[in-house]
Amino acid sequence: MQTKERARKPAISPQRKEDYAGWYQSVVAGADLAEMAHVRGCMVIKPWGYGIWSQIQTHLDRMIRDTGHENAYFPLFIPVSYLQKEADHVKGFAKEMAVVTHHRLEERDGKLVPAAPLTEPLVVRPTSETIIGESMHQWVKSYRDLPMLLNQWANVVRWEMRPRVFLRTTEFLWQEGHTAHATSEEAFEETVKMHRVYQTFAEQWCAIPVIPGEKPPSERFPGAERSFTIEAMMQDGKALQAGTSHFLGQNFARAADISFSDRDDTISHAWTTSWGLSTRMIGAIVMTHGDDDGLRVPPRISPEHLVIVPLERDGPDPAVTAFCEELAQRVQGKRFGPGVEVRVRIDARLHRSVDKKWQWIRRGAPLLVEVGPREVATRSLPVRLRSNVDEVRAIDVDALVENIGDLLDEIHNAYYAEADARLDAGLRRDITDWESFEAFFANDGPGFVVAPWCGWEECERRAADLAVTVRCIPFERGGDPGVCVICGERQGDSVIFGRSY
Repeated sequence: MQTKERARKPAISPQRKEDYAGWYQSVVAGADLAEMAHVRGCMVIKPWGYGIWSQIQTHLDRMIRDTGHENAYFPLFIPVSYLQKEADHVKGFAKEMAVVTHHRLEERDGKLVPAAPLTEPLVVRPTSETIIGESMHQWVKSYRDLPMLLNQWANVVRWEMRPRVFLRTTEFLWQEGHTAHATSEEAFEETVKMHRVYQTFAEQWCAIPVIPGEKPPSERFPGAERSFTIEAMMQDGKALQAGTSHFLGQNFARAADISFSDRDDTISHAWTTSWGLSTRMIGAIVMTHGDDDGLRVPPRISPEHLVIVPLERDGPDPAVTAFCEELAQRVQGKRFGPGVEVRVRIDARLHRSVDKKWQWIRRGAPLLVEVGPREVATRSLPVRLRSNVDEVRAIDVDALVENIGDLLDEIHNAYYAEADARLDAGLRRDITDWESFEAFFANDGPGFVVAPWCGWEECERRAADLAVTVRCIPFERGGDPGVCVICGERQGDSVIFGRSY
C-alpha cells in the first residue's frame, strides 16, 4: 500500500526555481554537510558530509587499487626550486599558490610576528607533480622499476578569491594519481583507463551521468600534453568538471630527470600521467540530485542507508526499542548494488520525532522508517523512499528485510534516470549559427550546445565573452562535424559548449 502526504511547504528555502545559488547554500546547510570556516576561503566538513566523502574514498580507492596502483603520501610543502623546473606548470598555478616564507613566531610589543625567514620559500601543495617527480627521480633507475603506479589521498591549497563550499575553496580534499611508464603508448593507455574509471565511478556509484571527452588546448592541465575530463550537467544547466586525467608526456620527467636504463642500456626519460577527483564531487551530488526538501544521497555512497526513528511520546518504550534493534540487526549487512553492505542507524536522540524525520529528509538518507507501538503490533512499516519523499509505502517487516537491497537499487536507478533524462534534454543540437548561439546563452540557457567548432582561438574568445567555454571534445553524446557555429566559415569537429562552475 502507498500513501501520499497532504500538500506542504518545501523544507528548503529558497527553492531551486527562485534562486538556484541560494538553494544550493541552503541544501548544504540544511543537510549538515559543511560550512565555511573562520579561515577565509576554507570549509569545515561536518560528519554527514565527511561520511559521504569517506564512502567516495572507500569505493574509489578500491577501484584505483584494483587497477594496480599503490597508495603513498608526499609532503605538504614543496620547495619553490622544484616548481621552478617546470615553467608551464608554475605559470598555470602561480596566482593560486600559498607560500610559506618564515618558520618561527616571536612576540614583539605583545604581538606574535614571523621571525625567521626560510632559506627557500615553500609552496603549500597545489598539486604534487613536482615533488612526486623528485622522488621518482630517486626511485626509477631501470625499465624494471616501471611502470610506477602511485596514488595519494591528500589536501591541497589553491588560493581562491570567490569561495563556494565544495565547489571552490582554498583548501579541499582529493586523490591524485601519479604514474611513470617506459613508453608513450603505455602512459597514454593509463591516462585513458583512469578517465574511464572516473566515468564508471560517477555513473555507477554517484548516479551522475557524465560526458567523457578531451579538453581543448586552452583548458588543459598546466604542463600536460593532453587532458581528459568527465563533464556533468547540474540542474541549472551549467557544467561541472567532475574528474580529470592528464597525459603529461615527458615534460615533468625531463624537469625532474625521471630517467631509466632501457633494455638496450639506452638512457630514456619516463612518460608520466596524473589524474584526480576531489570533494567537488559532493557539490556535484548536491546539484544533480538535490530537491526542494534538501539533499538526496545516492545509496551506494550514503553513510547510512536505513534510518529508523522510534516514536516514543513519553520516553523510551522497551517494546519499540527492542523492535528497532531487531530490525536493525536483521537488515545490517544485507547487500545491494555492486556488493555494498547495508548500514542502519537508529536515531534515539532526545529530539521530537518530527524534527528527526525532517532532518534525515534534508540530509537525504535513502530510506526512513518511523516505528511506534502500532508498527510493533502490526509489524507493518511505513517506509519512505527519499527518491519520492511524499510517498510512504506500507511494507511488512519480513518483506523489508528481504527486499531492502531492491529498494536501494530502485532509488539509485531513479536518481540516475532522472539526471540522464535532464542531460539528454539539455543537449541542444539545434543551434547552428552565432545568432542563435548568442541568444541561447544570453537567456541563460539552461544546458549545453553541441555544435562544430573550428578550433581557432578567436572563436573561443568570442564564446568566452559570453562566459561560455568548450567543456570538452566528447567521446559520447556528441554530434557530427561541420561548419563552426561561431564563425560560420571554417570546418570543425563537434564539441560541448557550456557555462560552468
